[in-house]
Amino acid sequence: MDNMSNFGILTLMVPKESKSYRHVYFICFLFLYVLILSINIRLIMAIIMEKSLHEPMYIFLGHLCINGIYGATGFYPKILSDLILDSYVISFHMCALQIFVIYSSLLCEFTILTVMSYDRYVAICKPLDYHSRLTKNTCVKLILFSWIVPTFSVLTGTLLSNLRPFCAYHIDKLYCDNWSIVKLSCGSSFVNNVYGYIVAVICSSFVAIIIFSYIKLIAACKISLENRRKFWKTCLPHIFSLINFSFALLFDFMYSRYGSNDISESLRNFLALELVIVPPVFNPLIYGLNIRAVRKSVFTLCVASKVNVSHAQKRRKHKKK
Repeated sequence: MDNMSNFGILTLMVPKESKSYRHVYFICFLFLYVLILSINIRLIMAIIMEKSLHEPMYIFLGHLCINGIYGATGFYPKILSDLILDSYVISFHMCALQIFVIYSSLLCEFTILTVMSYDRYVAICKPLDYHSRLTKNTCVKLILFSWIVPTFSVLTGTLLSNLRPFCAYHIDKLYCDNWSIVKLSCGSSFVNNVYGYIVAVICSSFVAIIIFSYIKLIAACKISLENRRKFWKTCLPHIFSLINFSFALLFDFMYSRYGSNDISESLRNFLALELVIVPPVFNPLIYGLNIRAVRKSVFTLCVASKVNVSHAQKRRKHKKK
């Protein structure tokens, strides 16, 4: 361990019974990564290609899918390479990069969901002002806000955690996370805790915006049947995404604070992996299946791709003849 530490190397948790089930784990993680890429890219392409989906709500949804791909790429390539090489180590710099990617993606999902709740509030509560409020410039500003705030917040936290001396070199997790790095440090974690509270206050302001939006939305639904229809059609997937995100965040918090000693290894792994598996898989599925315009566009793309494949096969057969 001392030799590895001299070269700036950290060790990660070895999956349970990895010698026997290494190839099974590899196939499962590869399937999940391909699934995340395929369903998110399919939804992004549907939003880009279908003109009827060039609305703020769908543009924000497209960025939610981009963020899902971004966050998944911070975890899956590394775990797949670890399983192939049967070597569960990571350099300090790559560990810091992995922390930044995974947790900036997590916070970015929160900011995008906050922006989407504001979009639904304006669409249902102030429909006449919708296009004047959510102009192209406003949408660009909201998208930049949803990416810039998480980037700088997580970058600062990552630097504060990594620019410290280490007394231990093992992370009891399949990937690097900020709190594990803090626990490896020899110094006081006071600055990290203070900064964590600052980020928590910022996140609380986002929670307040979401709660305020839904209070207004529920009040508007009591007034109008049309508003109730809009709410169930467009807000229901947003609520599911918020619940999905909340559980992922709760599980990650429980794992970081209590996972190393108080619960079984299998449950610890589930708590750790829920963050990188469930949100990027279920967000596009929730929206793709629930919103008719998205569902119809994705189905049209699937049919078109199958038709193109069949035409290409017929042309090849014709050329051979």
